[in-house]
Amino acid sequence: MTTPVTNNTPNTSTSTSTSTSKTSARTSLANNFQTFLTLLTTQLKNQDPTSPMDSNQFTQQLVMYSQVEQQLSTNDKLDSLISLSTNQSSNLAMSYLGKSVTLTDGTGQLANGSAVWTYGLDGDAASTTLTIKDANGTVVYSKSGETGTGVHSLTWDGKAMSGDLQSNGLYTLTVSAAAKDGTAIKTSVASSAKVTGVDLSASSPQLVIGSFEVPLSSASLVTN
Repeated sequence: MTTPVTNNTPNTSTSTSTSTSKTSARTSLANNFQTFLTLLTTQLKNQDPTSPMDSNQFTQQLVMYSQVEQQLSTNDKLDSLISLSTNQSSNLAMSYLGKSVTLTDGTGQLANGSAVWTYGLDGDAASTTLTIKDANGTVVYSKSGETGTGVHSLTWDGKAMSGDLQSNGLYTLTVSAAAKDGTAIKTSVASSAKVTGVDLSASSPQLVIGSFEVPLSSASLVTN
């Protein structure tokens, strides 16, 4: 299987490009605002005293002036909110470094010939199927699971159905269960893994587990 490249250094070229784009857009809007203000002022200075600007037209131009000003202010506030949200996510991700997290997206880590998941059934099932896929989405292992309501565990020795030992890394467990009448039963999957690094180069923080990465949103519980 292919090992994703891990980069814990923020992508400065991407962030610089984004910042430059925002600055350019704001500069353009500010220039339009100044041009509008200059034109309005010039128009007022040079209007015919015997035939002043229509009050309705003047009011409409003042409204336009106000709207441009509000747009500039709104853009500033949105940038501040986005920056604050990004910083909070980054700080949260950094706090996970060196700790064990519970992953709830089905992801589990195979290391030293063992991967452990827990899975839950919301009701008694007539049949339950456990399927493990590698990072490429290829099914490497499948078996029948427990059928009783509640939480169960699965320990996989890393061997595919062919008997070949799979390489260490992240694998995904999916659980499907059905009642006697064929109705699907709600299931859940969880696993535990240790965070060895944090990647802040993407649009949202990624937790590094071994040589792989998972989204920060996949972690629901943190323990020492």
